[in-house]
Amino acid sequence: MAHKKANLPEKICVVCQRPFAWRKKWKDVWDSVKYCSEKCRRKRDPSGKQQ
Repeated sequence: MAHKKANLPEKICVVCQRPFAWRKKWKDVWDSVKYCSEKCRRKRDPSGKQQ
């Protein structure tokens, strides 16, 4: 059965601290999703490999 948009699970982005909802493309990896977008993923932890 399809999800209703109002009932989608949400998380808070670790970079921008904004809530984001489940997406179909994350179906198999939802537990490991931390970032709301590719932009936030690139801006992640400045102590890491990227700055």
